[in-house]
Amino acid sequence: MAFLDHVLQRPAYGWQDEQGNLIKPTVKQLFGEFFSRLNVFADRKNWLPFFSWFKVLCLIPFFFLFLFNYLSVWTVGAAFLYSMIIMGTHGTIWHHRYCTHGAYKFRNNFWRFVTQNLTISVIPEEIYVISHHVHHAKSDQPGDPYNAQAGFFYCFLADVNHQSIAKDLNESDYNRVKQLMRHTGVQANNYKQYQKWGSYVNPARAVLAWVLNWGFWYAAFYFIGGHALACSLFGAAGFWAVGVRTFNYEGHGKGEDKQREGVDHNVNDKSVNQLWPGIVAGEWHNNHHLYPKSARSGFKPHQVDMAWYYIKFMHTLGAISSYKDSKKNFYEKYYLPYLESKNGIVPVPVVVATPVNARRSGVLADL
Repeated sequence: MAFLDHVLQRPAYGWQDEQGNLIKPTVKQLFGEFFSRLNVFADRKNWLPFFSWFKVLCLIPFFFLFLFNYLSVWTVGAAFLYSMIIMGTHGTIWHHRYCTHGAYKFRNNFWRFVTQNLTISVIPEEIYVISHHVHHAKSDQPGDPYNAQAGFFYCFLADVNHQSIAKDLNESDYNRVKQLMRHTGVQANNYKQYQKWGSYVNPARAVLAWVLNWGFWYAAFYFIGGHALACSLFGAAGFWAVGVRTFNYEGHGKGEDKQREGVDHNVNDKSVNQLWPGIVAGEWHNNHHLYPKSARSGFKPHQVDMAWYYIKFMHTLGAISSYKDSKKNFYEKYYLPYLESKNGIVPVPVVVATPVNARRSGVLADL
């Protein structure tokens, strides 16, 4: 069996039937699996999904304090900016393009640490990274941990039901998990610790990192704008933490074929480019599935890519040593041939840079 076929913990209802068709569990089955996997009293190996949702629950009081104690024009504006743009863009920069796809490299561990902690910590890297490799390998197929064809709750509850690594990996397979996570800087359990906790990350280190991250950001926000700003932005982080769980359902057309000619060029799955996620978080999802290892996904002039702007800026500063940019290849292989087929005329190609490996290349002025 291929590694990605069994690296994730199989849900009780399974991934596919005997004929290889996607199993679409009922809502009752999905919530049954959800609460079963959150039960740390039944199995301590459930600690990581429990911890992930515990952090979300801890953000809810801040959200209500924001609504009932600190609601004003400026706090609403700050919360909107933080939840819709800053949190979303950071998720793309850190979890998506770096931790999963290695689309760029940091010059040293200091800049990696800074980027990792640019925002309030919510999503554990381990839950996101390993399952996202499976998602790309099995996109919209049985085994895809957030297959939109199985419905909204299949995706919304996926971080608990489908995204945890398996608890019974042999040492060789666990070492492969470590290889996929090593560059993130998240310290790994040894194999004996993995067998005890069922996870790559150790609970003590995860809790310590969480406390330090939240403590730093609450103090920073309080220094800038008092409890009003701190509670508003922590509440905004909670709003984002819930909302982001809907993204892959929407980003894959709610399980339907919603791709548009000339807009979505990857036809190997149901991923679609959406204007709002693209603008606020750089999530031009169909482009990303076409070039998953590219540090830029906003290829066309109107496709704003805030995550790419950060990566490019950090490269200019010397904090990022190299990156991959697939814009030139996208134009040559997909977009210009499409325009030619429609108009019979090939526009002048946009000059873009190839992947940069020097500290300051002096090229790629276009963002």
